[in-house]
Amino acid sequence: MTVKGTDLIKAKGLCYFRTGDGVRIAYRLDGSADHPVLVLANSIATSMNMWNGQISELSEHFRILRYDYRGHGHSDTPNVPYSFDRLGRDVLELLDALQFDRVHVLGLSLGGVVAQWLGIHAPERIDRLILSNTSSYLGPAEQWEGLINSVLEPGKLPEIADMFMHNWFPSHMLTSENSLVASFRDMVLATRPQGIAGSWAAIRDMDMRRTVSLINSPTLVIAGQHDTVTLPEHGELLSKTISGAELLILPSVHLPMWSFHPNFSELCSSSCRQ
Repeated sequence: MTVKGTDLIKAKGLCYFRTGDGVRIAYRLDGSADHPVLVLANSIATSMNMWNGQISELSEHFRILRYDYRGHGHSDTPNVPYSFDRLGRDVLELLDALQFDRVHVLGLSLGGVVAQWLGIHAPERIDRLILSNTSSYLGPAEQWEGLINSVLEPGKLPEIADMFMHNWFPSHMLTSENSLVASFRDMVLATRPQGIAGSWAAIRDMDMRRTVSLINSPTLVIAGQHDTVTLPEHGELLSKTISGAELLILPSVHLPMWSFHPNFSELCSSSCRQ
């Protein structure tokens, strides 16, 4: 479905558009309109601001399109389970609204699964893919039900935020006051529990282990040697299943732009400029 340009809205320094099912999605653009477009897809329970530290370097070569998932940041929160079919179509409808025919996509964690979906279902729209700290499958449905129910309990979000911090950052960043960790914790606390639960429902129902073989875009798979969420083996499986994919294992945990920050942006930029 093509979303008409009249559905684009600007307010409070952000831009918005409405999806085919009526959800308002927040987004922003950085960089020159003459550059190729690079879409950044976020981790769960964050907003587009998770990329703030990378924008200056990446926008030297790309027009950066960032957005907030439904249930996250400044986007609407439909109170229903999400699916990667819907999360992927949100991106396609945004590209249609902006009249971007073909883009690069860098997706991290949850965003990496969205990027996989795009590579499988809309190959004509994707130039190069970077799948960072992600997986095509994250275990049986039963293990997600407890998390989904837990985050919806009143007062549970601070505990969930602490869990994310221990998953995302190396221990030395957690042992003392750290403004970066604090900013990410604030992002989690600002996320509606329904948005986290809906996204976990999408992960619960996701199994792309076979269909990722349909991806034909040049693909860089990045894994973290010390990642306890999406293990190095997950990255290895992706790289073996996607024809011609390159695998890069970094000495990082789940967010390599911060635990391996000196080179992450340049690695991604170089991959998309090949």
